[in-house]
Amino acid sequence: MTVKVLILEDNPVARGFLRRVVRESFSDDMSVTEANDLESARRHVAQAGNAPFRLVLVDLELPDGTGLELLSELASYPAHRVVTTLYADDDHLFPALRCGADGYLLKEDRFELLVEELQKIVRGQPPLSPAIARRLLAHFRGGTPGAAPASASAPALSAQPLPPGRVALEPVHDEHDRLTPRESEVLTFLSKGFTIKEIAGLLDIKWFTVNDHIKSIYKKLNVSSRAEAAVLASKQGLV
Repeated sequence: MTVKVLILEDNPVARGFLRRVVRESFSDDMSVTEANDLESARRHVAQAGNAPFRLVLVDLELPDGTGLELLSELASYPAHRVVTTLYADDDHLFPALRCGADGYLLKEDRFELLVEELQKIVRGQPPLSPAIARRLLAHFRGGTPGAAPASASAPALSAQPLPPGRVALEPVHDEHDRLTPRESEVLTFLSKGFTIKEIAGLLDIKWFTVNDHIKSIYKKLNVSSRAEAAVLASKQGLV
């Protein structure tokens, strides 16, 4: 039987990346539907009728609203609902879990890691990026309760074999640590979900040059991941 998947993501490059992740994750025959905004996602869900989607990947920031709206609307929908985003902060994580997310993945993670995490659905485990799992653990160890509602039941998926394979954000204001114009360009593309090779093509520079810019960005912003950099840059008005 064909497994129906819905990917809600407004960035076309990120949609293609997530589609590849889904197809690599499961051995089932997959039918992947893509939506770039809330309206089209709702339309696809309605049109599915008696043959519902079994997996829904939801981006949080959308041109016509937020993915939290769709998560809430699908609270009793028989599908696994997994957030795919760049945001690893509490302000995005816990509202998503309260709205019914069954998992939370960061698009910045390596392809192989995302596949491995998504496969956890087969074993009845929530797919969580390592940074998110650490944040949840730290959150509960700190004694602050965070509630994640029980998942709606959904049919099982079959896994595709996979070969083995600080969250405090502190702005830096020193003049010599400000981003260069090129670094700001790179950070903008990073925050939109583009890969290093894609950024290199867009800026017409070598991929290792992009990598050097990213290392410099991380050092200047005192962060360790693109999600942290994107969130901090947005808060500081750097991009």
